[in-house]
Amino acid sequence: MKIAIVDADLIGRKKHRFPNLACMKLSGYYKELGNEVILKTDYNDLEEFDKVFISKVFTDTYIDENILKLPNVEYGGTGFFYDKAEPLPYDIEHHMPDYHLYDEWINNRIANDEKIKQFEYYTNYSIGFVTRGCVRQCSFCVNKNYKQCNLHSPIEEFLDKDRKYICLLDDNIFACKDWKSVFDSLNNSGKRFQFKQGLDERLLTDEKCEVLFNSRWVGDYIFAFDNINDKEIIVKKLELIRKYTHKRCKFYVFCGYNHLNPEHYDEEFWERDINELFQRIEILARYKCLPYIMRYKDYELSPYRGTYINVSAWCNQPNIFENMSYQQFCVADNKRRGGNSSTWRYYEKLINDYPYMEKYFSFKYNKESAMNF
Repeated sequence: MKIAIVDADLIGRKKHRFPNLACMKLSGYYKELGNEVILKTDYNDLEEFDKVFISKVFTDTYIDENILKLPNVEYGGTGFFYDKAEPLPYDIEHHMPDYHLYDEWINNRIANDEKIKQFEYYTNYSIGFVTRGCVRQCSFCVNKNYKQCNLHSPIEEFLDKDRKYICLLDDNIFACKDWKSVFDSLNNSGKRFQFKQGLDERLLTDEKCEVLFNSRWVGDYIFAFDNINDKEIIVKKLELIRKYTHKRCKFYVFCGYNHLNPEHYDEEFWERDINELFQRIEILARYKCLPYIMRYKDYELSPYRGTYINVSAWCNQPNIFENMSYQQFCVADNKRRGGNSSTWRYYEKLINDYPYMEKYFSFKYNKESAMNF
């Protein structure tokens, strides 16, 4: 058969730079059966293929519904079905990914003067899950239907020995009772590794910190601070983290979502959410941790939509966050744009509506003294 694999996020998202694991597993499985398999990077002439597999991770990646009605098309993934996405068939799910699926696309991008470094997850990492599931059941999360975390695959199942690093996509490794044996396997692989989705710092113990911060880690340690109601335990675990390491830690900071009453948004919620967002940023900075703002889709409904964009632009660029206060960032952008910056207009609206929040705007993260401010 002649088979086309379509990574919809690759087509539909301008800055998407992470391979689709399901696509690579599908490709590996069908190539092993002797089929001709290609990565299709557009939606033209799909009728020419015996089978077309389309996968996407993000729900807001656009795809024409008529394409999905073609008789030779099968589609799946969280981007289509979110928490109700069907898993891949067992033999495909546990097949070695085809790490060369994206080769031609990468070569074409590099030929157009794009930097090879932005494709490192395509070229330097073995990617997979060693566990699946979570215990948190957060209402906003794709894993909300899980009640536990269990072993899923040994690393040998997806490990390419020619690749320098390992990237794990596990949902909550520390919720698995076998977490320590997983770390033993990873450390014994001789490869440096990371858990890309973030670690649950609320589950940290002295033993877990000892193992984690003495592992063959690559990149930033990534955690999450999703809800200000977790403030007490987050601070406690931040102190525990800093007992074991002074290395850079990044925290995903989720915002724009009403934990108390999902999908109900009013002026009171938007004020509270932005105030709590700045509180979490300040707490993380005290412990020399970098916030990475994750905006829930409903932030688009907010009269302070621009503030969410501003704060993301400030925090999500470490070289800016480490050297500028929020106020300095907004002033600099306004100056750069000749005094006609939407960034400054959003800043002024927020400070006019809620002047008490100004106390957050002059804070400047300092790598040397952040713990003391």
